[in-house]
Amino acid sequence: MIKFASLKLAGLALALSAGAALAGPGAAGHHDGEVAYGKPGDPKKPARLVQISMGERDGKMQFIPDRIEIRRGEQVKFQLRNNGELDHELVLATLEENLKHAIEMQKNPDMEHDDPNAKRLAPKKTGEIVWAFTKAGEFDFSCLIPGHREAGMTGKVIVK
Repeated sequence: MIKFASLKLAGLALALSAGAALAGPGAAGHHDGEVAYGKPGDPKKPARLVQISMGERDGKMQFIPDRIEIRRGEQVKFQLRNNGELDHELVLATLEENLKHAIEMQKNPDMEHDDPNAKRLAPKKTGEIVWAFTKAGEFDFSCLIPGHREAGMTGKVIVK
């Protein structure tokens, strides 16, 4: 009985710590202003539509497409669709921020993202991210669910 109580307590502590980490990578969840890779878009303004599918195939996890070129100043509406059998997410950030946040996700694998720059989707579900790319550079998008990035779920946004 004592072991069960200890397990319950440990589970509660883990759930509470995961809840505190739901804000996302780096400044995710706090994007009232501009970050290195842009700012949240305005859904009322025109946006270029980019469809991205997520899923598993031939033992790999992937985004299609996994490379997107955008003009600086362009607003993009990413239409996301999880065609896979597992949960997947798209987290848009700098490569450094995503790699750092991937470590946090190892500690809190049930962390879910629903931030201006990130969306987690259950199998066969859809979602969207509207983002304004205000600065030139190369930026990362990854699925940070433990093991997914390592299995190939990463892509690049090139802003010219």
